Amino acid sequence: MSTAGFNSQNGTGTGQTYTNGPSQNPVALQPPPGVGYGMNHQPAYNPMQAKVLGPPGPPLYASGPYQPVPPGPQSGSYPVAPAQPLLTRPQIGVLPSHTPPQSASPVPGPRLAQTTPPAQATPPPPAVTSTSYYTGPPAWQYAAPRGPAPNHVNPAVAAPPHMSHGSAQPPGPGAPPTSIHGYPQPAPPPMPLHTYQPNRPAYGPPPTAPPTMKPAAPPAGPPGTTGTPPPPKVDGDVAGNGPQAPNSYNHVDTRMAGAAQPGPPGRHLGHYPSLPPGYQNTSAPPPAPLHPALQAATQPYTQGPQPYQQPGGPGPGPAQLSPSMAAMSLQSSTPEALRVVNLLQERNLLPSAPVPAPTPCLTQDLQKLNCSPEVFRCTLTSIPQTQSLLNKAKLPLGLLLHPFKDLSQLPVVTSSTIVRCRSCRTYINPFVSFLDQRRWKCNLCYRVNDVPEEFMYNPVSRSYGEPHKRPEVQNATIEFIAPSEYMLRPPQPAVYLFVLDVSHNAVETGYLSVFCQSLLDNINALPGDSRTKVGFITFDSTIHFYNLQEGLSQPQMLIVSDIEDIFLPTPDSLLVNLNECKELVQDLLKSLPNLFEKTMETQSALGSALQAAFKLLSPTGGRMSVFQTQLPNLGVGALQSREDPNQRASAKDVQHLSPATDFYKKLALDCSGQQVAVDLFLLSAQYCDLASLGCISRFSAGSVYYYPSYHHQHNPAQVERFQRDLKRYLTRKIGFEAVMRIRCTKGLSIHTFHGNFFVRSTDLLSLPNVNPDAGFAVQMSIEENLDDMQVVSFQAALLYTSSKGERRIRVHTMCLPVVSSLSDVFAGADVQAVTGLLACMAVDRSVTSSLSDARDAMTNAAIDSLSSYRQSVLTIQQPGLLAPACLRLFPLYILALLKQKAFRTGTSTRLDERVFAMYQLKYQPLAFAMLMIHPALYRVDDLSDEGALNISERTVPQPRVLQLSVEKLSREGAFLMDAGLVMYLWIGRNCHQNFLSQVLGVSSYAAVPEKLCFLPELDTAESQRTRALVSWLRDQRPFFPSLHIIRDESQLKPHFLQNMIEDRTESALSYYEFLLHLQQQISK
Repeated sequence: MSTAGFNSQNGTGTGQTYTNGPSQNPVALQPPPGVGYGMNHQPAYNPMQAKVLGPPGPPLYASGPYQPVPPGPQSGSYPVAPAQPLLTRPQIGVLPSHTPPQSASPVPGPRLAQTTPPAQATPPPPAVTSTSYYTGPPAWQYAAPRGPAPNHVNPAVAAPPHMSHGSAQPPGPGAPPTSIHGYPQPAPPPMPLHTYQPNRPAYGPPPTAPPTMKPAAPPAGPPGTTGTPPPPKVDGDVAGNGPQAPNSYNHVDTRMAGAAQPGPPGRHLGHYPSLPPGYQNTSAPPPAPLHPALQAATQPYTQGPQPYQQPGGPGPGPAQLSPSMAAMSLQSSTPEALRVVNLLQERNLLPSAPVPAPTPCLTQDLQKLNCSPEVFRCTLTSIPQTQSLLNKAKLPLGLLLHPFKDLSQLPVVTSSTIVRCRSCRTYINPFVSFLDQRRWKCNLCYRVNDVPEEFMYNPVSRSYGEPHKRPEVQNATIEFIAPSEYMLRPPQPAVYLFVLDVSHNAVETGYLSVFCQSLLDNINALPGDSRTKVGFITFDSTIHFYNLQEGLSQPQMLIVSDIEDIFLPTPDSLLVNLNECKELVQDLLKSLPNLFEKTMETQSALGSALQAAFKLLSPTGGRMSVFQTQLPNLGVGALQSREDPNQRASAKDVQHLSPATDFYKKLALDCSGQQVAVDLFLLSAQYCDLASLGCISRFSAGSVYYYPSYHHQHNPAQVERFQRDLKRYLTRKIGFEAVMRIRCTKGLSIHTFHGNFFVRSTDLLSLPNVNPDAGFAVQMSIEENLDDMQVVSFQAALLYTSSKGERRIRVHTMCLPVVSSLSDVFAGADVQAVTGLLACMAVDRSVTSSLSDARDAMTNAAIDSLSSYRQSVLTIQQPGLLAPACLRLFPLYILALLKQKAFRTGTSTRLDERVFAMYQLKYQPLAFAMLMIHPALYRVDDLSDEGALNISERTVPQPRVLQLSVEKLSREGAFLMDAGLVMYLWIGRNCHQNFLSQVLGVSSYAAVPEKLCFLPELDTAESQRTRALVSWLRDQRPFFPSLHIIRDESQLKPHFLQNMIEDRTESALSYYEFLLHLQQQISK
């Protein structure tokens, strides 16, 4: 297959790195253009200028609410450390010094510079000396690249060319750029690349006046011709290498049948109806209490029905939005989010309860309709008016999504008419405005549309004439059962193909019997209907197929030894209907473990097995589950070991984070084109080159599971984790042949995606499978000033086929305010969302540039944002490291990232484990990723029922969250650390005898077993409380964390201590030392 189809978007051929999944605009190593990629040639902020402290601008707050507390001795404050020893400490990634040395390069380093077109050779990165103190500091550039066009609505209609796998490459020299809607856009002026403008003007002073809120008048423009969207046109077969599945849904969200009528001029918001979210789909049981992190995330956005008096009276819109929007200005009083915190003096900043998601500063009517932050979250809950204001804040703008999350209550609408904007194709949502009963204005492009006749009837209240009370306008998250125009072929059946390694190494691990037993136990719970199909392929040095055709007395094994030219021996009987052939499938699963128990085959032809599986699934699409236990060493896709065990603890840059071959990526793109997703289970004690193998899942929207040192006898904790993960994997909800598009209000644009997918066009994510455990992130920029807007909206639409064969559309819509002052931007910062997005960006930087570059950029993200806050928001300058309360945990989270397995240096880390940690940061939803970044620590030897939760007749204690420092440990106690994928229960040497006997069932500390990985079920109150807490924590996440009970002498104690983020290690600073380093950099 030619690589030309996906070079521009998803990396190039062998030897070149791939960036953030199929990112639109991968991070490159060149310095940014002198003219920023923001709007109207707004200069992107430059790292060298950012470090020069200019005179403070006019004060934002004339009076004294923002005056920081004078420094002085405080209870619980840090001891003042002598400065000289700190300055000789090795700093994170580089060595500190009093004065910054000269840069190794005459041009300042990049702040997330952009990539050049594929045709150009990528220049080498600037040299970085090992002693440089963030010289030419690499950090993030938040201005947007010019790749995808902004979210404009263009009246011209031009059908885009048919797309191949890589159809998203930039237009050639002769072709105009194309907008996300497929319309030609005027070509941007040529921009000089890699130029540095030393004399460009500095940023102006921050605005001093509060933002003016103009009342929004109803538009006077002509209404749309009709409100019923016509059926979208259907693209032909997608051009590409080999036959394509006819079900390519590139058309579904983009086409219009007819010319778009321009909406009325201006961006007036019109009138918002005040709509109580009173629609509930079913009387579902109340959801169980969540994990603290998830519980906190949902608190601000309650979506249950709330009493609200609907104002009566005719007229265009029942309630005015504008008068109450004046409350959005934060100038009147100091909000808690902007309370000044001196990080060097206030030591106990970690709250005892989980950090909640900030609540956007919206009117009550809008806020109660907003999307849950569990599903849709923005790094800034107050959107800056301009790109220059965003650049000044030095904070990234992006969205974090969990679009297919399991929801306890989900309104489902069956309607022959799905109401969408005729111009930008936005789905009608709670944040549109009704001008009258017959017209509504889109909240993304501001076009006025007609309300179709069918939409006048409300199926919930069975009333007519109140379209603003329909469930589509009452719920920010809703699911539609799609009519036939959203299908290009009949919905595919659920198809599951299992590809199993049966080499000698695989048989030794014992995973095969666990897999077969688990599938036998859950075979009736596989999602699907009467059409569900299953198939099996096993492989070592040859490929084994299994004929399971109805009528056979037992399964028939067919061996293909020609792995260079793989073929299907009996194409029609290898994938069989599960209901019709269930007995044969069960016979095969019972016999498979014994079939290969005597094998001496040591070779692995994984590449050929994947090719065979692709041929088998191509006609229908489906899910391929691959189980691999060693480095593939035979045939296509064979790999060689690239890991040097002696370099695992190196403080230098880590090599081989990028793939060794593009075979697995190319095959993944072929799979994506045929609606096939590949999930990889890697069970091995040896290096398997996950950086290369993982591409098969990354680009096909699959998942990666990794079980290092898996063995059925020697590692029972991993066996239990594998069993639990497999049960969830086999039985969880699944969506097939899916696509997802994210839309945003005109003036905003999306430029980079993070997650597992393939970008089929500029903004359409191809997801052959979508599962409820997958998270996504996008980076955004401000292409046009948002001066005359009071709010902006974001909408994610996921079109998929359910396992029952229904075509469905799940839509999430979020509304956020627009602000004009820098202080308001800071006040709306979501510190966890910012951390999650920076982690995704740092993974890309590690692969495209270097690990040290990514580490420096993360440190600079903290330096730049706190420096901007100090210079532009604070009115009185004083010593100390000052941060707004909403960002008080930002340096702690950045330090946690630097010590996380994905980015740490100087600590022995297997290459596969590092790559897997990077995959997790980009794939996991935010709530779970944060546990992997900053674990939770609890004391559990004194659990009580005070403040406990009562869940289904079970009492769950709620202990305080402790700081991650050995200072918080006590030899008289027991402490539980929840690090996401793993839990540690550390037992102090002098732990109370009562806990040892009542919880662990042992008589003394010395009697605690060395490798204990479960809590015994004892009939004591202490045992029940401890087990209830552990099982409750486990139940809140889709993967199963293993539990290790450790003593002081345990081999796992170093792993436990490595998660003590605030403590100093041989290769990393303590939290206090890190704060001093940040202060030193900010005050330069």
